[in-house]
Amino acid sequence: MNIYASPHLAAPHRFFSRNGGVSTGAYASLNCSFTSDDPANVRENRARVAEAMGVARDKLLGCKQVHGIEVVTVREPWAEGEGPAADALVSNVPGLGLGVITADCAPVLLYGNGVAGAAHAGWRGAVAGVLEATIAAMQALGAAQIRAVIGPCIQQASYEVGADMRDEVLAQGHNAPRFFTAGRTGHWWFDLPGYCLARLEAAGAKAESLGLDTCALEQEFFSHRRRTLRGETALGHQISVIRA
Repeated sequence: MNIYASPHLAAPHRFFSRNGGVSTGAYASLNCSFTSDDPANVRENRARVAEAMGVARDKLLGCKQVHGIEVVTVREPWAEGEGPAADALVSNVPGLGLGVITADCAPVLLYGNGVAGAAHAGWRGAVAGVLEATIAAMQALGAAQIRAVIGPCIQQASYEVGADMRDEVLAQGHNAPRFFTAGRTGHWWFDLPGYCLARLEAAGAKAESLGLDTCALEQEFFSHRRRTLRGETALGHQISVIRA
C-alpha cells in the first residue's frame, strides 16, 4: 500500500495511492468509491484504509461529492456509503477519519488547533469557494493557525482546458490569469494545485502541495483525464484521509 503524507500537518493523515487493495481490472486495486466496482471489494479496500489510519471501520467517513461548496460539520458517524451530498467535512471529534475520493481533482487536508478538515476541490468547487467554506467551518469549531496540504491531483503539464472553462475561472478574479499558460489554439494549461494554493493562502491558511500528477503517474493513481483521453469507461478513485 503506497501512501503519502506531509510534516506540514500535525494530525494523522494519509494520501493513499491506487495500490494495496483487492479490486481488479480498471479498478485495481485500492478503489475506494462506492459509485462503481464490486461493493464488497470497495468495503474491503476502505477497511484497509481505516486500519492504516488507526480508526474504526465505521468511523471512516465520506460524502457524496457533487463538485459544490457544501461543508458538513461531523459530530457523529453515519452508515458506510450514506454520507450527505457535500464536498468537504470538518470535525473536532477525536477518532473520526474524514475522507475524500479523487481521480484528478485536488484532495485537500487541513488541520488547526484540534480541528480537522478534508475537501474535494475540482476546478468548479475551487472556483466556487469550497476551500474558503471549509476554512470557515473549521474556524467555527475553534480552529486557528490552519495548515493545509494539497495531495495528488492533476498537474498543469497534464491539464489542457478550453476557453469556456478558462473564462469561468477568470471571471472569479483572484489574479487567475497567472494559473494558465497558452497551449494549442483556443486551449490553455491550467495549474489547479497552484490555484488552490492561492485560494487557501488568501483565506489565511498556510498551504503546500505535494506536486504529484495523478494523470502522469499511471501506476500510482487513478485519473479521470487519462481515462477520457483513452476512451475508457470504468474509473476508480483513490482516497485521502485525516483523523480528527
